[in-house]
Amino acid sequence: MSVTLEITKSNVAVLVLSRPEKHNAFNEEVISELIRLIEHANSCDVRALVLKTEGKHFSAGADLNWMKSMAGNDFAENLADSMQLAKLMKVLATSPHPTICAVQGAAFGGALGLIACCDIAICQDDAQFCLSEVKLGLIPAVISPYVIKAIGERAARRYFLTAEIFDAHTAKQLGLIHQITGDLQTALDKHLQNLVNNGPIAVKAAKQLINDVAGNVIDDALIELTAERIARIRVSQEGQEGLTAFFEKRAPNWQK
Repeated sequence: MSVTLEITKSNVAVLVLSRPEKHNAFNEEVISELIRLIEHANSCDVRALVLKTEGKHFSAGADLNWMKSMAGNDFAENLADSMQLAKLMKVLATSPHPTICAVQGAAFGGALGLIACCDIAICQDDAQFCLSEVKLGLIPAVISPYVIKAIGERAARRYFLTAEIFDAHTAKQLGLIHQITGDLQTALDKHLQNLVNNGPIAVKAAKQLINDVAGNVIDDALIELTAERIARIRVSQEGQEGLTAFFEKRAPNWQK
């Protein structure tokens, strides 16, 4: 199986794409399996969802043989394939769990969509990135809402159009990557530890808060929504435990 999902002893869902011989490129079978496993992870009571790949490179994007087969398809068939990729991006971007993407080597084309859909993205210091679609006479259409949200319209105007390769430091400056590291696993473990130290319900509520607030006008309705959210979580069982633990100078029960 080229895609696996493991729930670790620390209650973290680890999703691994393993097609190193194809540079972890994805085709219709891989996309379908990623959707199935992410949807399953989304329904589980876990503390985080990690997305990683095996081998030298994170992902070359779309599999060349898959692209070749689609070239002979009509518009309706191409639309159906594209909608599956769009579904993959959506189920990852809308996961209720905090999501972390760990990137090594090259990440090209659609792989940048997967990175942009995750809450936290870390990469090896030698990682390289490219929105390569226009080199093939195509466009990064399905991933564009997520990538533009991550790097901004101005940067997209450059990198969507030039298809130039950029390094890890540029990716960090653009906001695609949060952290560059020489030790990917150690950095990943640290982020996971930070997450599990926090209230599990609060972490999910904070993620939902971002989704509900970002980009909205600060009007009376939004102000009321935010006030209601903090009031509700203060009186919740987890909120009460967190505040009590803080004042009693002890660890909250979710850290035990």
